[in-house]
Amino acid sequence: MSSSYLPATTDSIAQALEASNQSDSISILYRVLDDPSSSPDTLRIKEQAITNLSDCLREENRAQDLCNLLTQLRPFFSLIPKAKTAKIVRGIIDSVAKIPGTSDLQIALCKEMVQWTRAEKRTFLRQRVEARLAALLMESKEYSEALTLLTGLVKEVRRLDDKLLLVDIDLLESKLHFSLRNLPKAKAALTAARTAANAIYVPPAQQGTIDLQSGILHAEEKDYKTAYSYFFEAFEAFNALEDPRAVFSLKYMLLCKIMVSQADDVAGVISSKAGLQYVGPELDAMKAVADAHSKRSLKLFETALRDYKAQLEEDPIVHRHLSSLYDTLLEQNLCRLIEPYARVEIAHIAELIELPIDHVEKKLSQMILDKKFAGTLDQGVGCLIIFEDPKQDAIYPATLETISNMGKVVDSLFVRSAKIMA
Repeated sequence: MSSSYLPATTDSIAQALEASNQSDSISILYRVLDDPSSSPDTLRIKEQAITNLSDCLREENRAQDLCNLLTQLRPFFSLIPKAKTAKIVRGIIDSVAKIPGTSDLQIALCKEMVQWTRAEKRTFLRQRVEARLAALLMESKEYSEALTLLTGLVKEVRRLDDKLLLVDIDLLESKLHFSLRNLPKAKAALTAARTAANAIYVPPAQQGTIDLQSGILHAEEKDYKTAYSYFFEAFEAFNALEDPRAVFSLKYMLLCKIMVSQADDVAGVISSKAGLQYVGPELDAMKAVADAHSKRSLKLFETALRDYKAQLEEDPIVHRHLSSLYDTLLEQNLCRLIEPYARVEIAHIAELIELPIDHVEKKLSQMILDKKFAGTLDQGVGCLIIFEDPKQDAIYPATLETISNMGKVVDSLFVRSAKIMA
């Protein structure tokens, strides 16, 4: 940064934009901000310079310089309205967020800005920065700290009745409780977000986020048809805005189709006009899973999980449901294979199902304990012995029912006799 300043005029801004490289543009813009004048026109030009400077620093991936810029601008913030200050601060934090690998820096920056807003008594800005901080902590899996922060923030915002911010916070709280596997609280927070959203105009992106979260919670409760409807609503909202979350909404729609055994519809959804825009690894992964499900092939299923590990295993929502689907498919295949036998080698079953012997043995022992079939594992000779299902004799339940009825009659007679004797 140069020690001499440039006057904050439109010519200086034009000079920065016409500079031959980004470094020169950044240097000129810093010099414009050093102008000591505080006239209304100067302040307006400086605001434009800050916007251009933050864009240049973001393009150069200079996250630390963006953080330093926020500190440097604090005297300037005292000269402009609080609403403009909030806009500039949130804009610079957003610029840092667009630079990859800056999660820790963003958390440190937000914490620093929260302290400054408390000291300056800027409540409106502090609440929004705290909400952003809670979201960052949740992404970093610092759940307890995020929950503590959100709990205090929700009470404060409810008192102020800031419904738009309340929608954001309730939605964030729902996601946080879902990550902690607390479904009742996640649903309660989502209901609170919907209630607040019904009272105001909610931007389409925010409405899409609410629908996406609703779909995730319904899918968790195995209500895949309702979940599909919510994912479809979210997809339409994100698709219209060209939001990158559209592809995830579409991916979850396909997941719901697979989970309700409508895997044949997956290819149709992908080849539709809307689906063709998002063809890529995310949709290819779901198509591979749908093909494996249609063919009831565990080998194809495992191949899909291996080939598309990033899209299936590393997505916690998809992974959870596909684990359940895989277990169901494996159990169905094993039951079908062992049905003709009274005694069969585990190695033979593993060969037929094309899976490792120890994997098959573990699953068979689990199925026996879960009483999916009656049998035992003879590990000495590596055999599975299947028992015939014991036929329940109908006379025993009938006898127990008769004895129970007789007991009721005796109790009734005892009560009557006690009344007569009295």
